[in-house]
Amino acid sequence: MGGGTAGWLAAGLLAARLGLAARDDLQITVVESPRVPILGVGEGTWPTFRQSLKAMGIGEADFLAACDATFKQGSQFVGWNQSPVPGGHSYIHPFTPPHRFGELDLASAWLAEPTTGFDEAVCFQTVLCRAGLAPKLRNSPDYEGIGNYAYHFDAGKVAAFLKDHCIAHLGVKHVADDVLDCVTDRGDDGEGDGAITALRTARHGDLPGDLFIDCSGQHGVLMDRVYKARMVDCRDILLVDTALAIPVPYPQADSPIASVTLATAQSAGWIWDIGLKTRRGTGYVYSSRHVSHDEARHTLDRYVRTISGKPMQDEPRRIAINSGYRERFWIANCVAIGVSAGFIEPLEASSIAMIEISANHLAEHLTFDRKVMAIEAGRFNRKMDQLWHDVIDFLKLHYVLSDRTEPFWLDNRAPCSIPSSLRDNLRIWQNRPPIEGDFVHTCQLFGPASYQYILYGMHRAGAVKGDASCKPRNERANNHIGEVRALTAKLSRVLGPNRDFAVGI
Repeated sequence: MGGGTAGWLAAGLLAARLGLAARDDLQITVVESPRVPILGVGEGTWPTFRQSLKAMGIGEADFLAACDATFKQGSQFVGWNQSPVPGGHSYIHPFTPPHRFGELDLASAWLAEPTTGFDEAVCFQTVLCRAGLAPKLRNSPDYEGIGNYAYHFDAGKVAAFLKDHCIAHLGVKHVADDVLDCVTDRGDDGEGDGAITALRTARHGDLPGDLFIDCSGQHGVLMDRVYKARMVDCRDILLVDTALAIPVPYPQADSPIASVTLATAQSAGWIWDIGLKTRRGTGYVYSSRHVSHDEARHTLDRYVRTISGKPMQDEPRRIAINSGYRERFWIANCVAIGVSAGFIEPLEASSIAMIEISANHLAEHLTFDRKVMAIEAGRFNRKMDQLWHDVIDFLKLHYVLSDRTEPFWLDNRAPCSIPSSLRDNLRIWQNRPPIEGDFVHTCQLFGPASYQYILYGMHRAGAVKGDASCKPRNERANNHIGEVRALTAKLSRVLGPNRDFAVGI
């Protein structure tokens, strides 16, 4: 139950992967309240979203045109370290791994001689991002690019687009109604495993089913009302607890569109800046323990004036961020996907990727045998629990490495706020770069390449001290780094601006 991006993306992936349109033994229904607005701030994705759209049979041009979408090639972090350099500290986490990643340890080679930023030394995509170029040519096939990429989009338009596609092309049924209660198989004698047998709705009566997916967002209707599933509170690790969000117009109609999510550090958090075709989506993610609402609003207004030349035209939307996730995501025959499963700050756009992972896992392991379902639920819960741990470690890494001295940043570096798993890895990475062997789980959203980009992006050239394990550059390493420079120069000549590609759709 529940629509929005989570509900319709989960329904679409399940319908496509299970071949729903050609079956008469399976039905997928999205029960969506017409009175509950969607959260509507998840405007950035991870590259896996391309595979999801392709799996659902959606043309890339259709998606870009309908959803005010543009290309995203990574994230750029501004001011997360203090810097005496004019323009301040900035680095990029591109979606393309370091050049020939896995063949040669370019990280150690760079540490031995860091003559430029790590991101630029090892990956051609960094310069493309800074230049605001698109990741593909106009004649590139759908969902294929020269560089790895994802999208920025209007979250409200995406939910509506997915809804229309699921109903028209994938055989998903839609019921617009309010869920009043649930019917379970647990009798007065306490027998039964508490499985839901039907949703009790205001206008359509009881809607029976075999498996129920809770995509009701922050309300967590089924997980809270039926199962009272506890949350794992992560607010002692990720200290931000509030966001102010507002759309901002471009200064001119032909203003460049950034091909990265900009994340600019502030005294008590950071500001996101996402370029869509017709506007920018901005917001201040902050800790209310370290700054007042009025101060946060003033900070966001100052940023908006800088990028648009005008003050905020409307009052920003205020969103609570209660960082945490469920102790169990699949109970009996009910699975939580999306915000109902967990909610953390939007740094690195992990939210939609977690929806994709959940829905794809469910499609691969779907069963209606209750005994088998209990086994699958246990496996799903272990997998998702580990994924949430891993994502939180990765997000925390961004804060832990900062040398900013405001109380918010000092509190983020307090040992008691750093997970032991991240502390252990940081000790190991003092002696060598992150490698595949540091990540033992088969499903990993952020792998060693991502960790290298953050770890070495936060320590600019000249500030990194190599140790005995950082081997001097050899001729082969120099050749690979030279290949990056040559490839960067070539692609900079043939790729066009992000705006030119986006508005031409």
